[in-house]
Amino acid sequence: MPSLYEKPLVRYPIYVLIAVTVISVLFLYFFNWMIGLLVTVLLGAALLYLRKAVVDFQTEMEGYITTLSYRLKKVGEEALMEMPIGIMLYNDQYVIEWTNPFLTSCFDEDTLVGRSLYDVADSLVPLIKQEINSETITLHDRKFKVIIKRDDRLLYFFDVTEQIEIEQQYENERTALALIFLDNYDEVTQGMDDQTRSAINSEVTALLNKWAKDYGIFLKRISSERFLGVLNENILIKLEKTKFSILDEVREKTTVHNVSLTLSIGIGTGVSSLQELGDLAQSSLDLALGRGGDQVAIKQTSGKVKFYGGKTNPMEKRTRVRARVISHALKEIVLESDKVVIMGHKFPDMDAIGSAIGILKVAQVNEKEGFIVLDPNALDSGVEQLLAEVKQNPELWSRFITPEEALEIMTDETLLIVVDTHRPSLVIDERLLAKSEHVIVIDHHRRGEEFIKDPILVYMEPYASSTAELVTELLEYQPKSQKMNMIEATALLAGIIVDTKSFTLRTGSRTFDAASYLRAKGADTVLVQKFMKEDIENYVKRAKLIQNASIYREGIAITSAEENQYFEQVIIAQTADTLLTMNGVVASFVIAKRSEGCISISARSLGDINVQVIMEALDGGGHLTNAAAQMYDDTLQEAEERLKAIIDDYLEGGEES
Repeated sequence: MPSLYEKPLVRYPIYVLIAVTVISVLFLYFFNWMIGLLVTVLLGAALLYLRKAVVDFQTEMEGYITTLSYRLKKVGEEALMEMPIGIMLYNDQYVIEWTNPFLTSCFDEDTLVGRSLYDVADSLVPLIKQEINSETITLHDRKFKVIIKRDDRLLYFFDVTEQIEIEQQYENERTALALIFLDNYDEVTQGMDDQTRSAINSEVTALLNKWAKDYGIFLKRISSERFLGVLNENILIKLEKTKFSILDEVREKTTVHNVSLTLSIGIGTGVSSLQELGDLAQSSLDLALGRGGDQVAIKQTSGKVKFYGGKTNPMEKRTRVRARVISHALKEIVLESDKVVIMGHKFPDMDAIGSAIGILKVAQVNEKEGFIVLDPNALDSGVEQLLAEVKQNPELWSRFITPEEALEIMTDETLLIVVDTHRPSLVIDERLLAKSEHVIVIDHHRRGEEFIKDPILVYMEPYASSTAELVTELLEYQPKSQKMNMIEATALLAGIIVDTKSFTLRTGSRTFDAASYLRAKGADTVLVQKFMKEDIENYVKRAKLIQNASIYREGIAITSAEENQYFEQVIIAQTADTLLTMNGVVASFVIAKRSEGCISISARSLGDINVQVIMEALDGGGHLTNAAAQMYDDTLQEAEERLKAIIDDYLEGGEES
């Protein structure tokens, strides 16, 4: 250890002090030699004592440092060998060169030296190669956080099993809220006698109470048709594994009484705030009811939604009162706007065009300018004949404008009405949505996760056959200042006929009421048949698609086109409709290319299979019996394999998320 006095800052002042002392002693000798001698002796003794003290201090300090170094070394060795932290050294060939005892004990082996990382823990090598600095892996049923020091070829292993178990326990015990709604309860029990109503009520309540008891759910009835359930994430996971079988149990139990009583459940999860959980649960329930009921919707803060059930055709339960209220609200909003712009979905079909013409009439009878947005470069052949007939009416045709023209005429007071879709990604031009502050949505499709943001009025009825049917009912309650002409009534009727497949699918009593009203207003059924005619070339294309069809499983027909063939959407949809008429077919799926890089799938069913759920798993949508999806950058074979995998999952009680 270097002496303190060897440092310049200390040594030079001492030299000065010694020099001053020597000079002072010499002065003492000059005046009195005896005093000088005495001072010399005292100074010498002091110097000897100081020297000894310095030597003793240095000796003691060196001993202390030596002892401390030993202790630190010993602690380091013990930490290296005894602490519950795994340490591993490996070479360039990923062969283990050394491990500490703790890591060796984790593998229940005497030594790991000389073993390859591929043999001991093959998941480590990819992590090292991928330039990942830390990762959690599983070794012998234990969780380890691995920290990688590539420059030193060194790995640290921290056992985080208990931490992860605590985190998992926390997640499993987080509260979830469920709102349970008895669909159609008031409508179903309205005409019943007290005894029958009480019996059904008791059976449903007993089923729900047993279900809640079996899974440890706190269940409380809060009204005649609503229940509140409190559960945790662990219980929710168990319920998801059963695919919420309570839906089937309630449906089957009430069928005995010849009534169709089903459940809709909205569940909020993923947050600690009870208020947010309640909001999520209510939002989920609204989503489940908007999709037709008889299903479970689970919504999280991330926006992700899972759906279970929805395997039955929704019953008609909208009322004339609601249609009248919506119609009056629509009238007031139209009167407050300067003009009305109507927009449907991309590649509009007969229903989208017909309902748009109907809403145009709503604007006209309220003495407001109305315009229908139509992209001439994105039309299906199925509406060409309808538009050809419209063009013969110059006044009506002048109301059709392009998206660019719509953007130019729109102001802050312009009302935008979206018909036959509620998904922003499917409208003709999303720029119109962004520009308009006043948006109304009128649609008959089941509500999906994607929805137009902040509409001022929503009229969505999945129980309706078509949007044209909804618009027709709205027109009945509008002012009668202008009469509906033949082409307007025919366009609306065509939308209803096409979507119901000539009144064979999704047809309720209200559908015939709307058709009767339109017929009374001059709708031409012969002209509708003209709209629906096809040429021989399309018929041959459809026949070739049908020729490739095969039964996949349990009455499900699937056909796929050739890779080098392209089809319009209307032909793909018609092929699915035709397959459904075949003996033994309960559901049909048609896969074909619409353009390079774009594959379209049309799905149809008789109601036993919910094709909407299947198509939603492919980012599509629609109805229980009529749905579609589009896929990009896949081959037809890949699309078919994905479809079959989703069908398998569905038939085994699968889910859509």
